Amino acid sequence: MEMRQLGKLWPVSALTLGGGGLGQIWGATTRAEAVATVRAAVDAGITLFDMAPSYGRGEAEAVMGAAFEGSWPDGIRVTTKCMIGGRHAPDIAARLEASLLRSLAAMKRERADIYFLHSNICPEGYVYRRDADFAHHAAVTLPVFVETVVPAFEALQARGLIGAWGITGTGLPRTIMDVLRDGPRPAVVQAVANLLDSPGGMRYYEEPAEPRNIIRTAKNNDVGVMGIRAVQAGALTSAIDRKMDDSEPEMRDYARAAPFRALCREIGEDPALVAHRYALAIPGVDTLVLGVKNREELASVVDAAACGPLEADLVKRIDALRLNFQMPRMPIDGEDIS
Repeated sequence: MEMRQLGKLWPVSALTLGGGGLGQIWGATTRAEAVATVRAAVDAGITLFDMAPSYGRGEAEAVMGAAFEGSWPDGIRVTTKCMIGGRHAPDIAARLEASLLRSLAAMKRERADIYFLHSNICPEGYVYRRDADFAHHAAVTLPVFVETVVPAFEALQARGLIGAWGITGTGLPRTIMDVLRDGPRPAVVQAVANLLDSPGGMRYYEEPAEPRNIIRTAKNNDVGVMGIRAVQAGALTSAIDRKMDDSEPEMRDYARAAPFRALCREIGEDPALVAHRYALAIPGVDTLVLGVKNREELASVVDAAACGPLEADLVKRIDALRLNFQMPRMPIDGEDIS
């Protein structure tokens, strides 16, 4: 499998196996099949596994522990995450450490290679109008991030419990880009990488999502990029494989992507595989996180990735559909917001 440099860290496989599918977020599977999928990923050349305790209430991390039983193959790296909100302000460092230790125990590891803050980062006083309680559960202000979260990460790194730290870049775009520019900079950011430029249900702010500007800003500042949501939680597949209400963001995106599916039918290709190859072709994406839940899905994406990123002419045809159009905001510091 193709290897790509992850920021200033190390080379990793162009594909990363994510924990969402292993934890049955993206449809049903079994523990045995999930374990077999992890082992098949290693055999296919995947070197990075992206986990979190929230993926199936610990199931994905338990799968990792069962797959290797503490004897992890050489060169295999793993991430985990922790979500913090305003309610955790009195004991952020303790929560980060406790969550990390639980994850390591479940995965039967002594340390995580990357530990992600899985929360939104927002300006002080910012109001999430779509959900007034969101900040209480899943967002930290920029001052809290700089003054409390980063020192806690650095302390865990000094103790050897983590190799590096990162952020999930699905929060308020301008604040994410401020962090990537001005620091304290993470080693890695997880950024949306799909042809809709859509974070779907992960978006709680009113402003336009700007995933490509986030990726561009990361690369300009030597921050590694893990692309996420290549098929936007199923919206870019031929059919959603779990029950969802039509009002949910993913179902709205599925309806919006109808012209893309029509194009895929015209060229005789599976929309999910085209979407993955499109994401691999987005400039700045170092590795693409897969949400597959079984060996069959894994094998299909691995085979597609072996063909390389999507051809430039097909990328142009997809972009001409203008499925990623957003109302632009005023540029900041000369940003390219095209």
